[in-house]
Amino acid sequence: MRMVDIIEKKRDGIQLSSDEIKWFVSEYTHENIPDYQISALMMAIFLKGMSQKETVDLTLAMAASGDQLDLHDVAPFVIDKHSSGGVGDKTTLVVTPLVAACGVPVGKMSGRGLGSSGGTLDKMESIAGWSSNITLPKFKKQLRDIGIVLAGQTAVLAPADGKMYALRDVTGTVGSMPLIAGSIMSKKLAAGADGIVLDVKVGNGAFMTELEDARALAELMVGIGKDAGRKMVALLSDMNQPLGQAIGNALEVNEAIETLKGDGPTDFWAHCLETAAHMLVVAGKGSSLDGAKSILNAVHQSGVAFEKFKAMVVAQGGNGRMVDNPALLPKATFISDIKAPQSGTIQAIDTGEVGWAGVNLGGGRLVKTDQIDHAVGIILHAKVGDIVEAGDVIGEIHANDSMKQSLALAQILSAITIGDEPVEPLPLFYGTII
Repeated sequence: MRMVDIIEKKRDGIQLSSDEIKWFVSEYTHENIPDYQISALMMAIFLKGMSQKETVDLTLAMAASGDQLDLHDVAPFVIDKHSSGGVGDKTTLVVTPLVAACGVPVGKMSGRGLGSSGGTLDKMESIAGWSSNITLPKFKKQLRDIGIVLAGQTAVLAPADGKMYALRDVTGTVGSMPLIAGSIMSKKLAAGADGIVLDVKVGNGAFMTELEDARALAELMVGIGKDAGRKMVALLSDMNQPLGQAIGNALEVNEAIETLKGDGPTDFWAHCLETAAHMLVVAGKGSSLDGAKSILNAVHQSGVAFEKFKAMVVAQGGNGRMVDNPALLPKATFISDIKAPQSGTIQAIDTGEVGWAGVNLGGGRLVKTDQIDHAVGIILHAKVGDIVEAGDVIGEIHANDSMKQSLALAQILSAITIGDEPVEPLPLFYGTII
């Protein structure tokens, strides 16, 4: 086979065969195909799409491109969750210790920032010494000993996806439904989870801006997981405004810690509680969502979930003092207020623009090699439906460059629409796919 023939075939909208997909995934994994040809293929996929069969074939080929982890020697049932990406989405940092504190092992592999969305690993690296580089024996030992692992994608688990994932952000192909589904599910299948809860974002700050598309993505991923013998649930959640208030790596870690201590934003806690409850039900720990929430509230209020998060941080080399005292996390040089430019009701927030403002401050990557500034970011108190007066402080900008600070302020203010009409608050969720 020749890679150029596969590119041209997909460019022309012709369905790729299972053998062609297996071939290019294998050859790219073994570095026999250059990045520029895979980039061309991903753009063709972005423009022409993939059938369900092609998407399943791609997912299974990426999952089989390396080792496939079997965790049953350390845990009878392992649960995992994944978010399709969102601005201010630090849910993993709260949900995984909550679930682990209930006695359900969580072995999770996470990624780095894509587009305007922050990455879980980038956030966690705000904590000095913390590392996502975990060998498979250590992954298993930590899962057995403390019931929670938050790892980066290893070179031997779904390596084809690891290589493609790094290119998507810088080739304009992040929002492709087949590539999103394949990336998420190949990692989940290879990592050995028995049950998977997917948090599929929908809105102007998500890859899927329309509910119909988000539902299709959720159904596609649930179908892939079920075909592979996994217990699956997908939640359709809102991303027409940032989740919680913090946007930016250290700021989001701080908000997650405060939430585990019982002081986080109401919307963020409600989102985490719902997601964690579904994870418990999938794992057979609660017979109903309400029962699962009672269990979760107990470990939250007792501080057991917070201690579980700290145990994970310390086990992976992180400075536990930063968890006990988040004031030790990286701090920006310049902190300035965001003030409402006029009185009225917040009609809408362009969440993607707010996310890009955070990236432009240095909190994300514009190109693959960019270094993350963990200290910078945005605190945005404002929510759709809030009534504000001109001059009200609705947030903060945390910056290490005064020019970037000014540009971010203009970008954020342009992303917030204020008008006279009353607006209902946005829902957190739009539905569940089982």
